[in-house]
Amino acid sequence: MKKPIAILATLLFCAMAAQNATAQTHLGPHAIGMQLGIVSPENSDAAVGFGVFADMGTLTPSIRLLSHLDYWSKSVDSPFGGSATVGDVALTARGEYMFPVRTPRVQPFAGAGLGMHFLHAKVETPGFPDITDSSTKLGLDMGGGFAMPVNPRTDFRTEMWYGIVDGLNQLSIKAGLAFKLGS
Repeated sequence: MKKPIAILATLLFCAMAAQNATAQTHLGPHAIGMQLGIVSPENSDAAVGFGVFADMGTLTPSIRLLSHLDYWSKSVDSPFGGSATVGDVALTARGEYMFPVRTPRVQPFAGAGLGMHFLHAKVETPGFPDITDSSTKLGLDMGGGFAMPVNPRTDFRTEMWYGIVDGLNQLSIKAGLAFKLGS
């Protein structure tokens, strides 16, 4: 008799917890934005990077879900008249934990995410055929930053992320604006 009651109590507890989690979820497009900054790939000089992002709402009151589309490319001239170019187009999904603060004027966050990195490289040497290579790799992003309201419809965001990508780890520091959607 005790076993069915324990199972029923466990099921009831799980159902209530799931209902509370669902009630706190607020998914859907909340803001779109753009960023500009510096990307420093491992074993290379820094490059200008830019991107767009979408705030897809909250999984819990403290965890926000964002998707990013970022791009950077770096070219270096060879002393022999050629050039080498390396770059990355990354499509990532990140979860950001919004730290509790007394005033919403500055909202710090830390997070992590996964992304697909479309890496490309090209070497051009006069008198020789161009050499190109491209690959798609899974990456892990870890980082954080803060958001500050500019006005009721716009937030300023600045963040630093470290991307662990096989063969091309990268540190990015970017700033941008998020434009809130809806009312």
